[in-house]
Amino acid sequence: MLTMIREAARKHTLYRRTRDEIARMPREVALDLNLFPEDAQRIAYEAVYGRKA
Repeated sequence: MLTMIREAARKHTLYRRTRDEIARMPREVALDLNLFPEDAQRIAYEAVYGRKA
């Protein structure tokens, strides 16, 4: 049980970090990478949890 809680906390931390990095990315860089800062939440969720939000 404790392992599951730790894993959930780790993933949530990674999600927040990924989301924030995408959102703060300069628009030109994001577009070059085919990312849209407005989609930061969805992109981060799919990257960390491996499924659609």
